Amino acid sequence: MKLVEPIISFQSELQQIRRDLHAHPELSYEEVRTSDVVAAKLTEWGIPVVRGLGVTGVVGIIRNGTSNRAIGLRADMDALPMQEVNTFPHASRHPGKMHACGHDGHTAMLLGAAYHLARQRDFDGTVYLVFQPAEEGGAGARKMIEDGLFERFPMEAIYGMHNWPGYAAGTMNVCTGPMMASSNEFHVTVKGKGAHAAQPHKGIDPVMVAVQIAQAWQTIITRNKSPLDTAVLSITQIHAGSATNVIPDTAELVGTVRTFTTPVLDLFERRMKALADGIAAGFDAEVDFQFKRNYPPLVNHEKETQFAVEVMKAVVGADKVDANVEPTMGAEDFAFFLQQKPGCYIFIGNGDGDHRTGGHGLGPCVLHNGSYDFNDNLLPVGASFWVRLVETALPLR
Repeated sequence: MKLVEPIISFQSELQQIRRDLHAHPELSYEEVRTSDVVAAKLTEWGIPVVRGLGVTGVVGIIRNGTSNRAIGLRADMDALPMQEVNTFPHASRHPGKMHACGHDGHTAMLLGAAYHLARQRDFDGTVYLVFQPAEEGGAGARKMIEDGLFERFPMEAIYGMHNWPGYAAGTMNVCTGPMMASSNEFHVTVKGKGAHAAQPHKGIDPVMVAVQIAQAWQTIITRNKSPLDTAVLSITQIHAGSATNVIPDTAELVGTVRTFTTPVLDLFERRMKALADGIAAGFDAEVDFQFKRNYPPLVNHEKETQFAVEVMKAVVGADKVDANVEPTMGAEDFAFFLQQKPGCYIFIGNGDGDHRTGGHGLGPCVLHNGSYDFNDNLLPVGASFWVRLVETALPLR
């Protein structure tokens, strides 16, 4: 690896920042302390700060030279509403809140890059440091855009990075095109007519209608969608009834649909509604069909991805870069940024959990798990990548 030496020397400070953030997790749009820490550090290093985009978002601005070119680097800041089971000293001090996705590490890595870029300024142009709130379901990226992010901070491209457990620590992974899926949810209520279970003919059984709908929906995958397109339809909840001898009035189907393209998503929403309506009508029932599109597919732009790959190779070595990583059906609201600007989103390997200190939980070190912890050995790696990406994208004349 060819890491930035001053950042290596700064690793202990970055670790302190990261662990402090981990101990004080804040949920979507509640990242007041976190944004205070970020803004204070940036100000300490002489970096102008703008606050309030996306409610609790922070944007740092580093300018150097005479070029009008600019790029953006993004880190997310929010935690998850879940209980941490780790007991090491930097475990969450707030019950029911935990940095179980590594956003504390993402923030610390970008702060490390900010520290070095502000001191050395080996680039010509402007770097916008985008510390984003509410990635975990709150669509903080969209909110920052709505608040004028790209109008107030014009940039030609934007880049993001996420740690990824299971990939060897310090490796970097990316692919051109769809890399993460869209995230969408449905809430469907079948309205029938309640009756005594011994006299089903006097009612309209919504449970049987819901079962028929659930089975029919799977044919969208096998008979409507092209076999070459990827999609997942998961019914995760079925709610109906309260007694063994009562046919209920209603039954609910709840779940998620994930796709890599919007046309395939359009197909699913259209066919799901048509099947639900048609099947319900066939049983003299009614349907309330609600389909919510949360995050769009995350699609990396070819030029920016190829550029990022070359920077990755320069930092960690070609043997530690996978430029054709398998996409994931997980979702990420960085997708909203990529709908507005060219850019690229990458994974940095977090390892398998061997880095965890004493007192960690017995569960696996995977995302959204109570035993998870970010790998602090990645701090200089990620920060060095950000620095080299800036210096390469905005070279001194």
